Amino acid sequence: MVGINVTEPESECNDPNCPFHGTLPVRGQILEGLVVNDKAERTITMQRSFYKYIRKYERYEKRKSRINAHLPDCLQVNIGDKVKIAECRPLSKTKHFVVVEVKGAK
Repeated sequence: MVGINVTEPESECNDPNCPFHGTLPVRGQILEGLVVNDKAERTITMQRSFYKYIRKYERYEKRKSRINAHLPDCLQVNIGDKVKIAECRPLSKTKHFVVVEVKGAK
């Protein structure tokens, strides 16, 4: 339904910014990471770790970034869960992603 290979949630919601039950289209990047914050309303903060190659030293360094994502009402997420987020249109000043799948605790 969304256009990407994710499992659709069992519960329904009335959120207009839900990619499953609303009108929000998703396109672009699809990222995975851990939920580190869920205190804001309908928003989570996801942290992803990656390696960056440093040409001068011919080595890799570990980096991490935090991304804010919209959490639709039909998905339940806890801190420490692994989630998949997809890029969408800007929903606020810092939110450009929406949660599309929850994979449970790490």
